[in-house]
Amino acid sequence: MLTVPVRQLGETERGAVEKLLDLDPIASAQVAEQVAANGLSWWRAEGRIFGYGARRRVESLCWFGGHLTPVLADAPAIAAFTELLAAEERICSSIVGRADAVLDLWGRLSPHWGPARDIRPNQPLLVTDAVPEIAADPEVRLVQSTEVELLLPAAVAMYTEEVGVSPFAEDGGIGYRRRVTDLVRTKRAYARFVDGQVVFKAELAVVTRRTAQVQGVWVAPEWRGRGLAGPAMAAVVRDALARVAPTVSLYVNDYNAPARRVYERCGFRSAGTFATVLF
Repeated sequence: MLTVPVRQLGETERGAVEKLLDLDPIASAQVAEQVAANGLSWWRAEGRIFGYGARRRVESLCWFGGHLTPVLADAPAIAAFTELLAAEERICSSIVGRADAVLDLWGRLSPHWGPARDIRPNQPLLVTDAVPEIAADPEVRLVQSTEVELLLPAAVAMYTEEVGVSPFAEDGGIGYRRRVTDLVRTKRAYARFVDGQVVFKAELAVVTRRTAQVQGVWVAPEWRGRGLAGPAMAAVVRDALARVAPTVSLYVNDYNAPARRVYERCGFRSAGTFATVLF
């Protein structure tokens, strides 16, 4: 039996959840997008959200779906979430969020859920609310619905390079193709095409009223080191700030020095550190 105040939250507590998410809007963007789209009713949402704290005074959150994401979770909250989650079958493909909470959570859950396929303990979380000073690449634009098949090979290459497995491995790519198509349909996918081939791509994978989170940034191998990424990212940031959200955010592996230099040139500043545990 649980000895700490943790429980699954429902729609009646949506207001409290939204106030908590607003306390850390950049780090909690993935959860905030889900709550805004589907609420907290388990039959509508793509996951469950657990709360730590007395009723009507929720202090911390934990989203449990395709990803596991703790929000504003200190050590007592992590201990409470662990007690609940340790008895659950792992359904998530990753644990992602602020590094201190993610690494504490994984340290406690690993005897029950381990092993992990990869652990990335230091991923700078970055944000900007200013138009980049460097010139934007005029050839970077939103991908059109007729160009999904052109975008898909680049998206698969990026995913495989970044995550270490193909997105086609589990269901033949049905879910991933649907995701890429949806990003294009909602005007959240950017690319630069040269002779019908994608040489740069990026997506606004998460969008809330507070931020647009960029993911899937990729440059074709033969185009790397040619100064393409900076102006291309500047084009993405400019459009996202003008059209989508008041800030643009992302997180990056600490060892990816070229990408970090690009983001610095585009005006991104630190908003903390993320960590990711991949299964």
